[in-house]
Amino acid sequence: MDAEAQESFREFVANRSSALLKTAVLLSGGDRHAGEDLLQNALIKAAGRWHRIDEPEAYVRQVLYRQQVSRWRLKWPRRELSVAEPPETGTGPDTSGAAELRLVMRGALARLTARQRTVLVLRYFEDLPEGEVARILGCSVGTVRSATHRSLARLRVLAPELAALGPAVDEQRPSRDYSPVEVRQ
Repeated sequence: MDAEAQESFREFVANRSSALLKTAVLLSGGDRHAGEDLLQNALIKAAGRWHRIDEPEAYVRQVLYRQQVSRWRLKWPRRELSVAEPPETGTGPDTSGAAELRLVMRGALARLTARQRTVLVLRYFEDLPEGEVARILGCSVGTVRSATHRSLARLRVLAPELAALGPAVDEQRPSRDYSPVEVRQ
């Protein structure tokens, strides 16, 4: 990589890594360490092809999604034990309500299956259309729709306190006639 490409890559990482890390953490079920590993691997792949990439952020996000899908397919999931001290946090305005909501959401997302979590992250956090999610996951649009519906139903069971925050996500989108889904616990 020449000096100009190195500088361009460094700028990209400095400007976009925090947004990409949020996506990676959500994809990995709220595990910050796993999200950091996921992002680091994606950035390594991007660095090797930097001079050929037209849209760097789209490329890195695509690598994140594909790596996460590959992790689902592992016969035995690799787990790492984290023993590091928690990072120092700055003092600021009281955001305990937002922090509590994030903890509830993170806990509920972590209890979903990896596929359910990924479908919700792609559809609602990344705000991708169903067709794009289907393309990324290698399935049909109908599969994305049914997985989204089942995932939201499961999320409502796991975190009923989220319903008190406002209208459900399904109510903000055009309604479809779904048959009732039995939610397993």
